[in-house]
Amino acid sequence: MAAKFELKKTSDDKFVFNLLASNGQVILTSETYHSHASALQGIESVKKHAPHDARYGRLCARNGAPYFTLKAANGQVIGQSQMYSGAKARDAGIEAVQCHAQDASLHDLTAS
Repeated sequence: MAAKFELKKTSDDKFVFNLLASNGQVILTSETYHSHASALQGIESVKKHAPHDARYGRLCARNGAPYFTLKAANGQVIGQSQMYSGAKARDAGIEAVQCHAQDASLHDLTAS
């Protein structure tokens, strides 16, 4: 299985997508979008910005758990990772997004 974007509808009729690694693990979750079209634009933005290391924020949660964000050129966060056990694991997550986002297929689950 290759990496893929899964686009879903939320319980309040908004849209969110996840980038899944080839093993099915979520490696990036989007912000919530008000329309299907803007969610699709968000996916394109992830594909565009994913290869650029400078677009990643390497952060730590209040409990010390490392995570990352991916930002668009305008500085807006377009995706966030899960919490990781350490900085090395977080950096591997960034590498996974960099390597797989551009070629990831789209699975639109909003029609079902």
